[in-house]
Amino acid sequence: MSAAIEILGLEKSFILHLRAGTRLGVLRGLNLTVEAGECLVLRGASGAGKSTVLRCIYGNYRPDAGRIFVRMGAGIVDVAAAKPREILALRRMALGYVSQFLRVVPRVPAIALVMEPALERGATEAEARERAAALLFRLNIPPKLWDLPPATFSGGEQQRINIARGLVGQQPILLLDEPTASLDAENRAAVIELLREARGRGATVVGVFHDREVRDAVATRTIDLAAEKAA
Repeated sequence: MSAAIEILGLEKSFILHLRAGTRLGVLRGLNLTVEAGECLVLRGASGAGKSTVLRCIYGNYRPDAGRIFVRMGAGIVDVAAAKPREILALRRMALGYVSQFLRVVPRVPAIALVMEPALERGATEAEARERAAALLFRLNIPPKLWDLPPATFSGGEQQRINIARGLVGQQPILLLDEPTASLDAENRAAVIELLREARGRGATVVGVFHDREVRDAVATRTIDLAAEKAA
């Protein structure tokens, strides 16, 4: 396998316990290959399964069926069959992830939250702080906020912390779930530039982007999950 990600026959459904256990099928037999270095954008109406695909790749959701092969260094991990410790190693070494929400940890400074993925990948304290500071600066988080916990930050500020945290580890694969949804034009432009630089370093990006401007600026390929289902 030369691709960064290969998905074969992926199926995922959810049980709606408040509706008498009704099973809602979201992904049915999805096949998808993401080549190293490309930026694949997932499109489709709400409920098409865009975020579900990302969460299955990241290991947050266990699929009902199918295989999810992710390249990690010289090896390959099947996320669908991997043990928890293997998924944690995959996240640390290969997968950067930016969701729509920041998991705020009380009393932990913003810069410490951002530094953590870089430290986990072996960066020194000084290297991690330097990378984190550079990202926070470019994402317009003023230094006076760096040593404060982000629990009281605005939604846009929290999302920029989230983006910095997802990029600082420099993992070779980035999964982005609506990373710019709460950002203004200036900060969207900053994210576009950071993603272009990441791809320039060889990173593979799979993302969901509500904002058409961002989507058009970063995508090398787009697929419509509704069309994939129909096929």
